[in-house]
Amino acid sequence: MSMSDTPVHDQVSGRADTLSMSVDSGKRKTIVMKFGGTSVGTIERIRIVAQRVKAEHALGRRVAVVVSAMAGVTNQMVGYCAELDPLADPKEYDAVVASGEQVTSGLVAIALQAIGVPSRSFQGWQIPLVTDDAHGKASIDGVDGTELLKCLDNGVVPVIAGFQGVGPDNRIATLGRGGSDTSAVAIAAAIHADQCDIYTDVDGIYTTDPRIVKRARKLDRITYEEMLELASVGAKVLQTRSVGLAMREGVRVRVLSSFSETDDDSGSIVVDEDEIVEKELVAGIASSHDEAKLSVRRIPDRPGIAAAIFGPLAAANINVDMIVQSTGVDRMTNMTFTVGKSDEAAARAVLEKAHADIQYGELETSHNVVKISVVGVGMRSNAGLAATMFGTLAERGINVQVISTSEIKISVLIDSEYKELAMRALHTAYGLDKKEEPST
Repeated sequence: MSMSDTPVHDQVSGRADTLSMSVDSGKRKTIVMKFGGTSVGTIERIRIVAQRVKAEHALGRRVAVVVSAMAGVTNQMVGYCAELDPLADPKEYDAVVASGEQVTSGLVAIALQAIGVPSRSFQGWQIPLVTDDAHGKASIDGVDGTELLKCLDNGVVPVIAGFQGVGPDNRIATLGRGGSDTSAVAIAAAIHADQCDIYTDVDGIYTTDPRIVKRARKLDRITYEEMLELASVGAKVLQTRSVGLAMREGVRVRVLSSFSETDDDSGSIVVDEDEIVEKELVAGIASSHDEAKLSVRRIPDRPGIAAAIFGPLAAANINVDMIVQSTGVDRMTNMTFTVGKSDEAAARAVLEKAHADIQYGELETSHNVVKISVVGVGMRSNAGLAATMFGTLAERGINVQVISTSEIKISVLIDSEYKELAMRALHTAYGLDKKEEPST
């Protein structure tokens, strides 16, 4: 059977455990340049992107480009599907919403050709980038870098539609919101790129949101683990799945701005912990509004009560985050936990249905809360960082409702009205504030 006769999913069968191909990429530096929706939002912006790519290509580097849809296009496509049928067939939904990246990849290739850079576009199925069958939120099973490497070896710049691949049914499958970042990292791993540059509308990774904390600092380097934790608790600069994939595959990821001049030292780079000599105790502070708090009160304190609450929630695919349990002298217990805001109504319905098994007294919900998280690899070996957080919040009269921790993270749930005060106070308490410039 010829390659063209073979279903594309079968062409890379058996490669689900790795995203890499054993191909010698030579000594020339290989980079993946990924551009988000705002970076390719207009024809003029696409021309600027083409010039950036040409500059890297002119340095003798092997360059592959991954693009998102033009800003607003994916939302428009989602709206079209919803207007026709809110419960549209996921496979047809993917065929529609993936079209934005197809357009952008072709336009960027045309722009490169117009300024003398050999280029061609690739859709996900042409590589192929193979996914599972979870249409709309697919996971990547494997990437065959053969065709991309042929282009690079011949001095041709491949421009790849991000956010999409091909499922086991040979249908287009999309990777979910932020999926172009994940596409870029997967492709970087497959072609053994030296670096994956994510061009966006910010000039790097900051210690916290600079729109809230004016003295936030840009980080030159941050570890995979720290970035993964920050992304998972609300930092928007990189998609969580892309960071996890980069950590697993050892892909160096750099975040930099497509709206300002850059060089090899620009932006922030996400690397292995061993590459950072002087590690910060705390790398950053993040906040998340996507939290709803549920309190199940006056539950008989008996073995199996936690399973009776969280089992039905898990069966309904509702992810539970922070949990606290308190037991009174009357042998009744209270259970408080958080879920995503979009799951609040479903979680309440599940618990109400399970009332006879749980036998709780009352169920309260609130979404007027925010999660504040402090992240840093220094937490592994330095005592007192949690005490600093709780003491700082207490000094400002901010009540902590729920606490959760990991090896390098402390998260607290507080009233949303105190979000900005808490972030500024903690940023200062952990010594993250940017130093004042000396007056002249």
